Amino acid sequence: MAKILLVNGSPNEHGCTATALGEIADTLQKNGVEAEILWLGKKPIPDCIACFQCQTSGKCVFNDQVNEIGSRIDEYDGFVFGSPVYYGGPTGRLTSFMDRLFFSVPDEKFAGKLAASVVSCRRGGATSAFERLNQYYLMENMIVVGSQYWNQVHGFTTDDVRKDEEGLQTMRTLGQNMAWVLKSIETGKKNNVCPPEYEAKKFTNFI
Repeated sequence: MAKILLVNGSPNEHGCTATALGEIADTLQKNGVEAEILWLGKKPIPDCIACFQCQTSGKCVFNDQVNEIGSRIDEYDGFVFGSPVYYGGPTGRLTSFMDRLFFSVPDEKFAGKLAASVVSCRRGGATSAFERLNQYYLMENMIVVGSQYWNQVHGFTTDDVRKDEEGLQTMRTLGQNMAWVLKSIETGKKNNVCPPEYEAKKFTNFI
């Protein structure tokens, strides 16, 4: 069975972001896709310190949830990263987690997997936070799955979010689309549709 990891980057385990992610998870499971939700918790998450030890050891120098998920990366067929909006951007804990995860795990482990972002805000800043999160996937050869609108919910409390009918519908549509893409990929594999073979990466440094 295909499996999606949904990461809750909010300090509130059962808040607005969790409500949005839960809607996606329920839809995935109804469509035959396993959904696992990871809450990053309230403890500080270290930033990437550019020590590059992960490039030789295969894991981050900080032994926390980044390494736990990195060691299980092959289990997942896709990811959804969710965050509340702080000053027009995602939470620092989530971006620190993602910086280290995407840098410490080899690129080929992400290539061809599904990805999506979800943001929650009281009023504004959703689209800029949404765009910030999407940058990770667009340079890892991942398949970014869309919905009927940008993946955002609005409200100050979970009760508010549950009244955001369009936002919750957008989450369900995203879940349906992710399940459909996963099934399409599986059908392609059965019919010898192979993933792309990429050229060796070239790096041009601007001086």
